[in-house]
Amino acid sequence: MPTAKKEIETVTVTQPTEVEVTTPKQVTQEKKPSAPVWEIKDRTYVISDSHAPLTYTLQSKHTLRYPLLWFDKELKEQVEIRYATNQNSPLVRDQKGQVTLGHIIFENGVLNVPKEKQNLQKLLSIYHPGLGIKYTEFDPTAEAEDDLDYLELEVEAMTAAFGMDIDEAEAIVRVEVGSRVSKMSSKEIKRDLLLFAKNNPSLFLELANDDNVQLRNLAIRATESNIIKLSPDQRTFTWGENDRKLITVPFDENPYSAMAAFFKTDEGTQVFKSIEKKLK
Repeated sequence: MPTAKKEIETVTVTQPTEVEVTTPKQVTQEKKPSAPVWEIKDRTYVISDSHAPLTYTLQSKHTLRYPLLWFDKELKEQVEIRYATNQNSPLVRDQKGQVTLGHIIFENGVLNVPKEKQNLQKLLSIYHPGLGIKYTEFDPTAEAEDDLDYLELEVEAMTAAFGMDIDEAEAIVRVEVGSRVSKMSSKEIKRDLLLFAKNNPSLFLELANDDNVQLRNLAIRATESNIIKLSPDQRTFTWGENDRKLITVPFDENPYSAMAAFFKTDEGTQVFKSIEKKLK
């Protein structure tokens, strides 16, 4: 019997093509610094001059003779300002209708402005050109920080003064009282040193860390003891015992500062040691 031929169906299978999926990159936006928040509170303003008059009237309106302007950085133009008691803004361009002008008066160098007077506060804290020159805004937090910094400096200076030997103390006190220190007792020197550290801690610490102060003092003590001599014209130092010249003082320089600089040289170091031994 004839065999029937089977037809074979060929099926082509296609592989799915891979598609590369790219994830969109996230764009991070730069955070712009936020504008300072205006706090609603009572504010105090103080005249900058410590010798403020009993009553001081601050300029409160613009005139041709005495301009009162604020520079607008965004619009790049000057804007007229004034204190109007019936307006919300101190900028003239924002004021509407009739205005009632007010005076800005400091009593005994101080002006207290309650939180209800926002227009006056903003005029004084933001717009007025006299801020930081004629007056400042009192900030209790900043004042406390300044006080704390000063107290820490004072403690540091007082601690250094208590631990200072008499020769170092004499060198620093001499800066304050001059040659009179040579006639003072050690207790008087120590007392004046502590008072100096308390009243002017910044200068005290600066002098305490300045080795030239000690060297100048040694030169002065040596001169007072006639170990070395300074010529009448203050131009030459010599040995007291034989008049042998040590140095010529440069023109327009303090002789003892010049001697202090000489002590730091190779030759001067030997002179310094010799003087130190003779002073003991």
